[in-house]
Amino acid sequence: MNEQATSRPDSPLPGPPASDVLLIAEVFDGEPGCIAQARALADRFLTRLVAEWFAVLGEHTRSDLMLAVSELITNADRYSHGPYLLELEGDARRISVTVYDSSTALPVLYSPDPSRLGGHGMEIVVALCDRLTAERVPVGKRIRAEFMLST
Repeated sequence: MNEQATSRPDSPLPGPPASDVLLIAEVFDGEPGCIAQARALADRFLTRLVAEWFAVLGEHTRSDLMLAVSELITNADRYSHGPYLLELEGDARRISVTVYDSSTALPVLYSPDPSRLGGHGMEIVVALCDRLTAERVPVGKRIRAEFMLST
């Protein structure tokens, strides 16, 4: 991915961004168990989004989002030098999963190749979400996966 990269640029997400959203965030330091903690945070977020925002999750939304969180946190844990932040934001129409980490190296998106060992994380995230962006920010980089919800 380059300075800023976006998957599926020809399919913008409909509607203006919501000004009132459910937002949850947590900093992780790479200690053992942080990926499970990030998934637990995402699970609590989704439970609240359904209960408080009446969000309708598609058949695979929960599992897709949990896998995306796992892959993004695994990458931040593996490639950054320091703590990283997971931010979950959503309303009844969309969810974004954002990870900030200290590395300025943007992720590499390889072509699908079932014989390649490793390097499938971003390929998986792109397949799961509706839009993926990666860009450098003053603290390192920001990776955001966006999911549209059923309405």
